[in-house]
Amino acid sequence: MLEILHEDNHLIAVNKPSGILVQADRTGDRTMADWVKIYIKDRYNKQGDVFLGIVHRLDRPASGVTVFARTSKALERMNRLFAERKIEKTYWAISSVRPNPIEGSLKHYILKDKDKNVVKAFDTMSSRAKNAKLATLDYELIGEIGTNYLLKVNLHSGRPHQIRAQLGKIGCPIKGDVKYGYPKLNQDGSIHLHSRELSFIHPVKKEPVKIIADPPDEQIWGLFEGVVGEDKF
Repeated sequence: MLEILHEDNHLIAVNKPSGILVQADRTGDRTMADWVKIYIKDRYNKQGDVFLGIVHRLDRPASGVTVFARTSKALERMNRLFAERKIEKTYWAISSVRPNPIEGSLKHYILKDKDKNVVKAFDTMSSRAKNAKLATLDYELIGEIGTNYLLKVNLHSGRPHQIRAQLGKIGCPIKGDVKYGYPKLNQDGSIHLHSRELSFIHPVKKEPVKIIADPPDEQIWGLFEGVVGEDKF
């Protein structure tokens, strides 16, 4: 069942579970967009095809806030907000390595290998990374239980696999993310990366919107319940 986080005539946001695609790929698996279209068609008794615009993407093994546009006007304007970096994006990530320092800013150059669906993070531009794109984020340690460390990440750019690659680059790979340095897969194929919050000015109503998604109902996320201050569940 879909967890609807926000819904109006122009936008709809859901809490995407890990393991589900946002949009179709070569696997042919059913996507989050498919499920949202079915929901809209049933709820509003719509005849024919349902328009739904892909505003942004969230990696298949990650979870959290995912926003779609219900009209072409909203899609165009949301695309512009993302392109102009006028959307605040906050993620939670769990690592088994304590970052040092416990908060800071990361700046790398991200180069994607489309064939392998993996990216590399370089410290500087070089001949090996001449087509790389600048990627920046801020991170902060907001909770620790044993050898589990909860990081809050504020994303300033939207490069593919950016958080995964940059945290892996500093030696703090996300739990379950073997593609970027974690030694062990999660049994369900997920990674402990969660899109916690999106904040922006509504593209049509021009009102502030803040969309927050609870993390998955799993033991490891539950460890941090009540211990993360203002970011508590």
